[in-house]
Amino acid sequence: MNANLFDLTGKVALVTGGSRGLGREMALGFAQAGADVAVTSRKREACEAVVAEIEALGRRGFAWPCHVGHWDELAGLVDAVHERFGRIDILVNNAGMSPLAPSLVETSEELFDKIVGVNFKGPFRLAALVGERMAAGDGGAIINISSTGAIRPEPRYAVYAGSKAALNALTLALARACGPKVRVNGISPGQFLTDIAKSWPEEQRESTPGAIPRCGLPEEIVTTALYLASPASSYTTGTIVRVDGGLP
Repeated sequence: MNANLFDLTGKVALVTGGSRGLGREMALGFAQAGADVAVTSRKREACEAVVAEIEALGRRGFAWPCHVGHWDELAGLVDAVHERFGRIDILVNNAGMSPLAPSLVETSEELFDKIVGVNFKGPFRLAALVGERMAAGDGGAIINISSTGAIRPEPRYAVYAGSKAALNALTLALARACGPKVRVNGISPGQFLTDIAKSWPEEQRESTPGAIPRCGLPEEIVTTALYLASPASSYTTGTIVRVDGGLP
């Protein structure tokens, strides 16, 4: 096997929700593989902190605060990254939100719209904007971060599960729309010990019903993201890769 297949030297990655959790780990993982990385989330200071870590690895970083659920902010984000680096080779639609509603009937329209906006509308618009430029240039890779909730939905997070199922469908549609020069895939994480896990019951943090009966560590997402971002996955597109410890 040629290890250079995983080399991202000369590539530019844009990671949404890149200031913490899985997004931060992927941003740093891409930098370690040689990529320059643009990081976006709602808070500039949080983005700048990750950019400092990226630059400490000898790569160029770029912080740009943006709410991905706000349609009118996304063109400015893409333009800013292109102005800074001249290109985007890798887009990771990682930003998401997963609040639990009191009940189905008590789910407000505002909460519904926020969840769908961040988890589906934003990734759709960003992928359309970035994918068009990738297809007109040298190609690239788009990675949508989904969830096992999309295939194992429960009433208490029905809207979240629905938004991630929509993201899975979008991934397949984008692969056909943007191919062959642009590959579009998804990652479906299971339970990971990110910041959100702090609010989980202790038993949920301690074990899972998977074949590997524990929660994932944030850094365990990186190798799958690196595979999908790099030439190592040159014949892989329209695929959702489960990284969930073998949940049933």
